[in-house]
Amino acid sequence: MKKISLQALIRCAMLVAMEVMLNRFVSIKTPFLKIGLSFVPVVMGGMLYGPIGGAVVGGLGDMIGAILFPDGPYHPGFTFCGAAMGALYGLFLRQRPGEKGAVRLWPDVIVPVAANCIVFALLLNTLWISQLYDSKTYWGYFVSRIPQELGMGAVKLILIPALAPPARRFAAQKQ
Repeated sequence: MKKISLQALIRCAMLVAMEVMLNRFVSIKTPFLKIGLSFVPVVMGGMLYGPIGGAVVGGLGDMIGAILFPDGPYHPGFTFCGAAMGALYGLFLRQRPGEKGAVRLWPDVIVPVAANCIVFALLLNTLWISQLYDSKTYWGYFVSRIPQELGMGAVKLILIPALAPPARRFAAQKQ
């Protein structure tokens, strides 16, 4: 088993703190919609440290944010989705040994963004919201969240390729 360096642990902790701050204080939220940039630290965790780093940043960021700054009742489904989203970004965006240059739009960016927006954010997070609010109107929430996911998906498709060069330079410095 590969050992985790103290430097990697500290960087992941900083990314978790950034995710909590961006999610809880710098995003626009209603009970059913959230618009913000809290995905950026999760993507960076995935780019720098692969699926495990992305999952740690996404999952711990959600859990710590929910414990310290609750917006409502805690639901472990959101933490699962946060970790799964981070792992998916890490799986597709992690720089492989010997790889140079920018990320490819297809499949490196489009596949994880589409999967995260559709499967985790739209299908599962809508289910968790409908469970929290004891609602029988899953499809009402689902339809109302489609514009948010389309908009945030477009933002992610623009920002993730822009994040790749700085992340790769940063990754090269850590070695």
